[in-house]
Amino acid sequence: MKRWIIGLAVAAVAAAPAFAQKEVTIAYQDMVVPYRIAQEAKELEKATGYKINWKQFGGGGEVIKAMASGAVQVGEIGSAGIAASVSRGEPLELFWILDDIGSAEALVARNGSGINGIKDLKGKKIAMPYNSTTHFHTIVALQQAGVNPADVQILNMRPPEVRAAWQRGDIDATFIWNPVLSEVKKNGKVILTSGKISADTGKATFDGFVVNKDWAKQHQDFLVKFVKVLAASDDRYRKNKAKWTAGSDEVKAVAKWSGEKPENVPEGIALYEFPTAQDQAAKWLGGGKNSIAAKALAATAEFQLSQKQIEKTLPDYSVAVNPSYVQGALK
Repeated sequence: MKRWIIGLAVAAVAAAPAFAQKEVTIAYQDMVVPYRIAQEAKELEKATGYKINWKQFGGGGEVIKAMASGAVQVGEIGSAGIAASVSRGEPLELFWILDDIGSAEALVARNGSGINGIKDLKGKKIAMPYNSTTHFHTIVALQQAGVNPADVQILNMRPPEVRAAWQRGDIDATFIWNPVLSEVKKNGKVILTSGKISADTGKATFDGFVVNKDWAKQHQDFLVKFVKVLAASDDRYRKNKAKWTAGSDEVKAVAKWSGEKPENVPEGIALYEFPTAQDQAAKWLGGGKNSIAAKALAATAEFQLSQKQIEKTLPDYSVAVNPSYVQGALK
């Protein structure tokens, strides 16, 4: 689940008349998350007075490229994409945890495959997209269980290819997310979730909001207000989960913006965890090098280095994590 041109854009805004409406382009993906209700209700526009250009992308890599070109200032990206981009020197900072992936990504073994635990993956075929959060957690889980990844047939497949291979019976297991996850569960067994791996190892996976650092310096008030809208959306979901049914306005809004079917939204969104603003300020984003996010990015980057996806890692990933906007929103 992205700059130099941005410098010119900021200069242009600074030179514009004081009455000119401020504008921002925000990249979003297909994550099934509560704040889609705020998008539908134009809550951010109302809270900030900014003109918001919402632009949907098919993956984090596309978001990173768009942010590099200056076409996008704020964007949703998964932790794997964030780790890779900041390791390469992209001037991005994480300012909000959109979701803790939790049970939304799971390792599922086909019924009859003989796989009942991680150690049983030896000699078996397991598929997932390479360099994704699930690829990272597959390696973490194998190492945690004392299994050499070289003893497992790890296959690189995009979600549609995983679905087709599963239907043909070509693979024994997959570590994947919805909508393929819900399909493979029908004749498969969940062996492990990303949430369990995160809890056991401290190597979390998540989706987050990042912003171009230079743009952020000029729009701090906007980002504080954005965080307030995000936090309020999550809080409304936490307090009213039972009301989020397929026919509700909330679920319809999430379905519209994510592209998911309304009937699948309640179950899908329940697989994620949504850290509160207080938890984000204290644990996820706050805490410097020891924050959950910084440690997760560091662990992910080490994995990416081992896969030759990046050329080097940073000594401290807290340089790409900024808790100040969440802290400001809580005042």
